[in-house]
Amino acid sequence: MLVVAAALAIVVQDRTALRAAPQSSAPELTRLYQGELLEIRGESADYLKVYDYHLERGGYLRHEAARPLSLASTEAPQLLAVLRFLRDLPGSETLGISYGAAYLKAAPAGALGAEPLDAIARMAERLADQASGAGPQVGSATARLEVVEQFGIHTRSFERNRRLQVCYDGELYRRVLASPEASAEERARAALGLTRRDCVDPDLGPLIQAQADTASAALLEDIADRELSALTRSRVQLRRASVWSAVAYAQARAGASASQAAAHALDALQAVRMGDLGSDRRGEYMDALLRTAAIQWAAAPVTSQAGPLLLTTQPGTAGQTCVALAMRAVPEVPLARRCTYGLVWTASARTIAHGQAMVVAVQPLPCWRELWVLHRTGGTWTIDTLFPGVEAPEMGYVDFAGFNPATGRLLIVREAREHGVYRRRFEVLVLDGLTPIRQASTPELLLDFRAAQDAQWLRNTLALH
Repeated sequence: MLVVAAALAIVVQDRTALRAAPQSSAPELTRLYQGELLEIRGESADYLKVYDYHLERGGYLRHEAARPLSLASTEAPQLLAVLRFLRDLPGSETLGISYGAAYLKAAPAGALGAEPLDAIARMAERLADQASGAGPQVGSATARLEVVEQFGIHTRSFERNRRLQVCYDGELYRRVLASPEASAEERARAALGLTRRDCVDPDLGPLIQAQADTASAALLEDIADRELSALTRSRVQLRRASVWSAVAYAQARAGASASQAAAHALDALQAVRMGDLGSDRRGEYMDALLRTAAIQWAAAPVTSQAGPLLLTTQPGTAGQTCVALAMRAVPEVPLARRCTYGLVWTASARTIAHGQAMVVAVQPLPCWRELWVLHRTGGTWTIDTLFPGVEAPEMGYVDFAGFNPATGRLLIVREAREHGVYRRRFEVLVLDGLTPIRQASTPELLLDFRAAQDAQWLRNTLALH
C-alpha cells in the first residue's frame, strides 16, 4: 500500500546535488533523483535546508531543484493534474509516482478511483522494464526503483537468458481489478501487467506455475473485449494466446487433454489484427506467435496414419515417452526407437518419400518444438532432429512444409528468437543426410516450395503470417 511520510517538498530536477552547506562550492554529499521526498527544515539564500528520511541524511540543495508539497485535500485536484501529465512522459516515472503517492494521501477517501492506481502502476512497470534493459541507463533505473520503494512500490528480480529481469510486483494492478469504478481499459491494462510471460519466475515449480497460468487465463477471459480500444483488444488477445499456450503445455505434461486450451490459444492469435498493433508491437506479436505455434499440434485430432510406416509411442522410464517406427505389415519389429522427455505429437506424424521416411513434431519445452526425421540412410534407419535455430535460440519451432519426390528434398520452416531477434527461414534440405540446399525469407523464392508445398501445412501454418 502506498504511503507518504510527512514531507514538504519533492525533488523535480534529476541528479540534484545535496551539499553540506548552502553554497555551490560546498562538498557534495550525494545526488538526489526526481521524486525523492524531503522535509524542509529551513532556507538560506537560494538553498533549502532539507532532510531525506529515505537516505537518512540532511543537507542543502538549490531552491529550484524542489517543489513545495501540500497534502491538504484542497490540493488533491492539482496533484491529480500533475499525475496525469507525468504518467505518459518517459523518464519522469519517479516524479510521477511521487506525485501519485501524494495525491493518494491528499484525496478524500470517497473520491479515490482506479485512475491514479492505474497511472502509478504503469509508471512502476516502465521503471522496472528500464532496470531490465542493457547499457548505462540500468544503474540509473535501479537507483530510481530505490527512490519509489519508500512509497510501497516493490519489484521482483531473477535471471532469465543470462540477464537480470526486473518486474513490478503488481500490487496496484490488483487494486485496479478490485475497484468497481475501474474502466474496461484500466482493467485490461491491469490484466496485461499481471500476466506478463517474461515476468514468470523460471524457478517456479511446474505445479505452482500451472496453477498460476490457469489463474492468468481466467483473469484475461474476464476482460470485456467489446469495450476496449482496438490496440488494447489485440494486446489482450495476444496475451491470451501466450497464456493458453502455457496452460495447454502443462495439461499435456500432466497427461490430460490439451486440445481445448490449444484451440483457445489459436483462436486468440487469429483474432489479432496486425494493423491495430502497429510496427512498434511486432515483438509482442512474434512472442505470442512462437508460443502458440509451439503448442499448435495439441489442438489437432489424432487420425489414422497413412502409408506403409507406423509410428507408436509408449511410456518410458522417469516420465519419458518412447517412440518406435515400424513397417505397418510387421509392427512388432521396430526399425528405429528413441525415448524423450518431450511431448510427442503423434497427430503430426507423416509418411513421406514413398515410405522411406517419416516426420513427427516433438516439443521438449513450452516454447520449443523440434522436428524429428526418421529415415533410411544407407540401408539403416536413423532418427535426426531439426531444431528451430542454431545461434542460441531462446524460443521457436520447426514445421514440416512438404516433400518433393522429384528431387528428394525436404521442405521445412524454422522460426525462432535468437539473441532477441526474430528470424523466419524457409529451407530446402536433401532428405538423405538432411543437407541444406538453399533457404529464403519467403516460400515464393524457392522452386521446391512452389512445386511441392504440403496442403495440410499450407492450410494450418502460422509461418505465413
